Amino acid sequence: MNLDSFLLCRRPVLDLKEELVGYALSLQSVSDEVDETQAQVRAASLICAAYAEFGLSQALGENSAFIQTDLSFIHDDAIEALPPESVILELVLDSVPDVATLERCRALRERRYRLALDNYTGLDERSIPLLGLLSVVKIDTRQLDDARIAELAGSLARLPLKLLAEGVDSRQKMQYCSKIGFQLFQGDYFTHNEQVRGRRLSPSQTMLIQLINMASSDAETTRLEEGFKHEPALAIHLLRIVNSVGFGFPQRITSLRHAITILGRRQLQRWLQLLLLASTGKAAKLQRSPLLQVAALRGRMMEILAGKLQSHHRQLTDQAFITGIMSMLPLALGMPMEEIFAQITLDDEIMQALKTREGILGKLLALITCFDEEDSAGCTTLLAEEVLAPLDHAALNNCLAEALHWINSWNA
Repeated sequence: MNLDSFLLCRRPVLDLKEELVGYALSLQSVSDEVDETQAQVRAASLICAAYAEFGLSQALGENSAFIQTDLSFIHDDAIEALPPESVILELVLDSVPDVATLERCRALRERRYRLALDNYTGLDERSIPLLGLLSVVKIDTRQLDDARIAELAGSLARLPLKLLAEGVDSRQKMQYCSKIGFQLFQGDYFTHNEQVRGRRLSPSQTMLIQLINMASSDAETTRLEEGFKHEPALAIHLLRIVNSVGFGFPQRITSLRHAITILGRRQLQRWLQLLLLASTGKAAKLQRSPLLQVAALRGRMMEILAGKLQSHHRQLTDQAFITGIMSMLPLALGMPMEEIFAQITLDDEIMQALKTREGILGKLLALITCFDEEDSAGCTTLLAEEVLAPLDHAALNNCLAEALHWINSWNA
């Protein structure tokens, strides 16, 4: 088996402040020829290979990677190629750990690796010997009622470890789990925002939309500068972004006028759209906002893939980025898409892609949406379409790593 037969999947892990702290990484087979049992056995070794091939340590930045490993692979020396400060080894128990396994776990702890226990179901002969070695315990909440979740959390309450609730699919469940002692949360609850017609935007969101429209209509720099002065926090974010490692300008940008000029209107429009997404979250840093991460990854991945399809078509790559960002706005703002369209000026091609998933932009958006949803069959079907013919599964994996690296180059 090689990595071209798999899609690299990631599930965000959030903390109590709803800030991104890591990803649970997994591989999903895209080939009928790959035996699923064999794939599961070798999944950890393949993720180790992916870590090196895609440069995931640099791509993830300050975020941790949760990597599942069974009790046989825990003895493999390949694990020690992983950076201990960046990974959390997630133990999948199918039997009672023997003396050699416990000794191996102690040795890994001494080398500063953090260990997590996957799918904790209570104190028993499998979990008890490991409890003193663990940093995190994961409890899958999907098939459990509130009373059972509280019982499991309570059984670990006195131990110096963090509880991670897996399968958190609603804000209500996240709030309940936080009350009974969970500190980490894995699930898509942060994407669930009820869409309400006629929802009022905050003053800063209204100003951002005005600035986006000014940038798209090539307004004069003085008008844009004046708009930013009404929202000092936006100006600070913009200056931080422009001065981040990702831009690589040789000298520090200290004025709004300089920042607006050096970015250009299309780049400015991109960052204003990202800031509009960030305005809906609680994260102190842009990189820590989970919704912004999803949107920025979509935008950047679509831009990279559009460049592979038509490398000399700058307008297409710009439109691809904006399409990816805009696809997340209804979720972020809690507004129907048509109400957002009525307020933000967009190219016709972007509007068509968002509404119908047609054209190159629409197909790219459909592909990235399938990728986000871990729909490998959907990805395979779309990659077979003529309009996306030069792309393949390997391109998606490489594209994800490149986009993650780009996001974590921000110093905002």
